[in-house]
Amino acid sequence: MKKFGIALCALTLGTVAASAADLPARTYTKAPPPPVVAAYDWSGFYIGIDGGGGWGHKCWDITQNGTSVLNSPVAEGCHDPSGGTVGGQIGYRWQRAAWVFGVEAEGNWANFHAANPSQFSVVPAGTFYNRTTIEAFGLFTGQVGYTWDKFLLYVKGGAAVTSDRYEGYLNAAFLGGAAGAVFDSATETRWGGVVGVGAEYALSPNWSVALEYDHLFMGTNNLTLMSTGVIAPAGVVSRADNIRQDVDIVTARINYKFGGPVVAKY
Repeated sequence: MKKFGIALCALTLGTVAASAADLPARTYTKAPPPPVVAAYDWSGFYIGIDGGGGWGHKCWDITQNGTSVLNSPVAEGCHDPSGGTVGGQIGYRWQRAAWVFGVEAEGNWANFHAANPSQFSVVPAGTFYNRTTIEAFGLFTGQVGYTWDKFLLYVKGGAAVTSDRYEGYLNAAFLGGAAGAVFDSATETRWGGVVGVGAEYALSPNWSVALEYDHLFMGTNNLTLMSTGVIAPAGVVSRADNIRQDVDIVTARINYKFGGPVVAKY
């Protein structure tokens, strides 16, 4: 019986060995390549719209009252015009590795306005008010940014221009002028500088959204306000003021990019 068991085991091992010998040699296949991931490229022309709000800081110092030039400027007071804005932008960007460079022009309608009682007055306090309205602005800037695929963080800087209106009005009836009547005014186009920062996210190969903050350094200009005829004859010099101005603006943006390659990365 023992000999029979040993013979059966030997027969089984021989059969397995023979079957193994008949099997084909193992083949090895090359591992598949890693999947290709499309990397967003910020290069290309773009155009967009924006909207938001802003606030400024305006200080008036009178230097001339009528035809009388003052020995030194006298403060009339400050106010902070604020309001809404809407407009658009156009630009071009090019990407090198993770760095993005660009140029942009932006133009916006605005309605930032405020007023304060003039502190230079020989009539009852609060009769004369000074009012400022920023009616529009433009920005002409260069950009430098860093991107993490579809997310772009950038800084910008360049030139700024504002369209401003200045008015003196009556807060109470005076010399035949009704309350609310504008007694002198001036307008100007003022140039200055701008710095800003923004964050942008690509929703698709062409569409992106952004949030941006800009600060405008607009300096000090001397403005001559002309009479409207309410108090003095129309067209004569009413006064002159040194007017200082700074503006802060926050906007949300939607951009459409034309073309620009999609770069493959592994």
